[in-house]
Amino acid sequence: MQPFPDESHNPWQVISTEVKYQNPWISVREDQVINPRGGRGIYGVVSMKNKALGIVPVDAEGNTWLVGQYRYPLDEYCWEIPMGGGPVELDILESAQRELREETGLQARRWTNIARLHTSNSVTDEEGFVFLAEDLEQGETEHEETEELHLWKLPLAEAVQMVMANRITDAISVAGLLKASLILSNR
Repeated sequence: MQPFPDESHNPWQVISTEVKYQNPWISVREDQVINPRGGRGIYGVVSMKNKALGIVPVDAEGNTWLVGQYRYPLDEYCWEIPMGGGPVELDILESAQRELREETGLQARRWTNIARLHTSNSVTDEEGFVFLAEDLEQGETEHEETEELHLWKLPLAEAVQMVMANRITDAISVAGLLKASLILSNR
């Protein structure tokens, strides 16, 4: 039986790094590296300038809200939990509260941080957080210019069935819906 590895040890050596592209949301860099086996190569990294935030709003009757929109990079329509980005220097809860209000018009009196995750840790440093939002009050949405959103209120159990049937494929939504369902079923 092998002992656990030293988790603080980084077997990669960076020879040089160069930013190849950046915009207000991302930065793409190319690192010249020596890999764990001693070979030279390149490693591309997409660095995010925001934290990814997902919110699973759940009302007293066990309903949640999904947001539907056409996702440009995938060239397909997607259903997902309310989500967005929050600048790294801002409190993630404040950013999550803003995103929920903008996309659904909902405000929650009770917030629980239920997950921290990395969306695709082989190519990006994106860090995401998922909140369970409860004790809800409906208000007005504040959609951004780039958003054409459709809201769908449905039972949380039905949203989980959509995850299991691969009708919801966004990683943050999958993790958030499954974890929220498990937490709520154990209360």
